[in-house]
Amino acid sequence: MNLKILKTIALGNVALVIVLGAARQAQAQDVKVPYPSMAPLDQYLMGDRNAEIAMARSAAPESISRDAEVSVLGRHGYETAVKGKNGFVCVVERSWMSPFDDPQFWNPKLRGPICFNPPAARSILPLTFKRTELVLAGLSKAQIFDGIKVFSKKELRPLEPGGMCYMMSSQGYLNDSAGHWVPHLMFYVPQTDGMVWGADQPGSPVMLNPQFQGAPEPVTVFMIPVLKWSDGTAAPRMGTENCRRVARRPRTHVPSARVAACGPPLTFALKLTHREARTNGL
Repeated sequence: MNLKILKTIALGNVALVIVLGAARQAQAQDVKVPYPSMAPLDQYLMGDRNAEIAMARSAAPESISRDAEVSVLGRHGYETAVKGKNGFVCVVERSWMSPFDDPQFWNPKLRGPICFNPPAARSILPLTFKRTELVLAGLSKAQIFDGIKVFSKKELRPLEPGGMCYMMSSQGYLNDSAGHWVPHLMFYVPQTDGMVWGADQPGSPVMLNPQFQGAPEPVTVFMIPVLKWSDGTAAPRMGTENCRRVARRPRTHVPSARVAACGPPLTFALKLTHREARTNGL
């Protein structure tokens, strides 16, 4: 009798495990990935070429972007739309510049206006062009990752000192939860630990961008929020911790800029003399 009861209980437990397992599997299947694959190319393109030029230039103050080269996205990659005079290059990046594990990697709504200074235009911008080339070739995310790894080792020129960019546009859209985020500057250094710059520490205005960081590009990107958008208007304030929480969400660019200005911003960075800026490596 006891043996029969034990068998019944055991069979009941097995049935319960099977039912729960099936329920979990069904629940997991119900969770939909919003952007599981690349959308039709037209959704990533901007039909108005002049609008894309204007958006790209909005990444930096007019004193810089007016003489910058501007590239726009076409069906076969980025094309030079405006020749520049000062060595800066402005583009509008798309979602595939986000970290490879970002669920919005294929989000066709993303637009990231960005202006690279001359060192970054020579040693960072080629990564944007190469990722785009691989995407438009119809490769899978894994194939793009492998292609960038090979490109970084064999073709990409060494990272030049002083590489940085402006992301001060209020017109961008960097992900579904943060919009244009905050106006900020980004600085590129060989891959390192965030503590080298004191990134993401209490009271520090420096943040570590999840873009790149060895996955697979051997580059670390630090972000510093600023007070104003590129047109000189004041950006709304956001508490530092709230700003960091938004910044830690998967970009872009990104990856990697998103919706109000972190406080307190690094005001001293904007007030440095040229000598002080060189001393501080800015």
